[in-house]
Amino acid sequence: MKTRMNGEIGNAASKIVAIVVLMVVSSSGLWAQGQGNQGQNQPPAQTPPAQDIPDAPSTVQPPPPKLTPPPPQSNPSRDNEAQKPSDNSSSQTDQKEPPPPMPPVETVPAGSFPRNQLNPSEGIYRIPVSVNFVLLPVMVKDSAGRRVDGLLPKDFTVLENGKKQTLTYFTSDPFQLSVAILIDLGLPDVALQKVNQTYSALVGAFSAYDEYALYTYSSTVSQVMDFSRKSENLTASLNSLKLVRGSPNGPPVLNGPFSVGPTVNGVPVGGPPIAPVQTPPREAHVLNDAILRAALDLGKRDRTRRKVILVISNGRELGSQASYRDVLRLLESRDIQVKAVVVDTGALPVYKQIEKLRIKGQGYGDILPRYAAATGGGQIFSELTRNSMEDAYSEITSEARNQYTLGYPTKMTPSSAYRSIEILVDKKGLKIAAKDGYYPAPTPR
Repeated sequence: MKTRMNGEIGNAASKIVAIVVLMVVSSSGLWAQGQGNQGQNQPPAQTPPAQDIPDAPSTVQPPPPKLTPPPPQSNPSRDNEAQKPSDNSSSQTDQKEPPPPMPPVETVPAGSFPRNQLNPSEGIYRIPVSVNFVLLPVMVKDSAGRRVDGLLPKDFTVLENGKKQTLTYFTSDPFQLSVAILIDLGLPDVALQKVNQTYSALVGAFSAYDEYALYTYSSTVSQVMDFSRKSENLTASLNSLKLVRGSPNGPPVLNGPFSVGPTVNGVPVGGPPIAPVQTPPREAHVLNDAILRAALDLGKRDRTRRKVILVISNGRELGSQASYRDVLRLLESRDIQVKAVVVDTGALPVYKQIEKLRIKGQGYGDILPRYAAATGGGQIFSELTRNSMEDAYSEITSEARNQYTLGYPTKMTPSSAYRSIEILVDKKGLKIAAKDGYYPAPTPR
């Protein structure tokens, strides 16, 4: 029985121990949970901000650029709350006086100006132009025909309508050229083929800064090439002219066995017994029209260039619609010089004297020298051989490029009458080539 009681006591003791252990374990778990909740409620420890200390520069690659922080994003709800005025601020603004009203703003239509401002398009801002500025290319040569260099402004005297002018511009620097080349395709075929052999020298006479256009004429005028500074374009255009044939060679046959058809006892077969009247064919050479066409195109080129018309022809003029007087006036008003290489019969000394005696219906033969003298082109080059033609091309372009250029202002008048010019040089034995005069520009209205 004692043993039974001891067993029951041991069982009760073990149960008590187990209950105590469970209470201890549960109380420790509750304590740990409370510590965890306490740690969550406390803010985390703040770490010190990193110092913006740049890294040492690298010798291998450049330092990376600094990153700029993005702009802070605004909270719309907070912004709206911030914009709402408080009751205190509203009460303070109610106590302040209201600002004065803004003055009325007047507007004007587009393109107009207020009454108290000046319109820049009115005449008060216009500068009236009452003068013309005259530029004179002048070539000076000695008695042997050599160009004279080294002259100064004081060596020149310019007279306009007999009155001395004051020079305000002077230079001997070379000018860029704008040249219109006119080739007469109405030449006899022998003379035209000789001209064809000189085309390479004609191209070589120009510099890289010059520009040139090519025209041909006989009974009509045609432009073969527009203005260009590419020598290969001029070469190709001139080579295309080598396929063109000139007029039949030799003078017309007016009598002899080849002058008429078959005859029997001096009477033409099938015709009445009347002696035929033979007249030479009348071939047109529209030299005036060709110069007029070239002058109109040259007038559109840059004014800083020296403008020249180079004519390669025998100098005959017949059948043009434009007159010499009208063409000359256009040349003088646009500062265009005419230079010429006269070939074939026009280069013969005796023939040139005969051409001065004009035969009615046969045109003119001395018109090219008149153009050259009046426009300041100087003498014309009468050449018969290929070598002399090639030398003439080079001399013409060199003279046109290297001339003295004089300038002076002159008063404008309502009249557009011709004004004569005379240029004197304070040196003996020198020859001067310059234009005879000009037509003033029209008075602006």
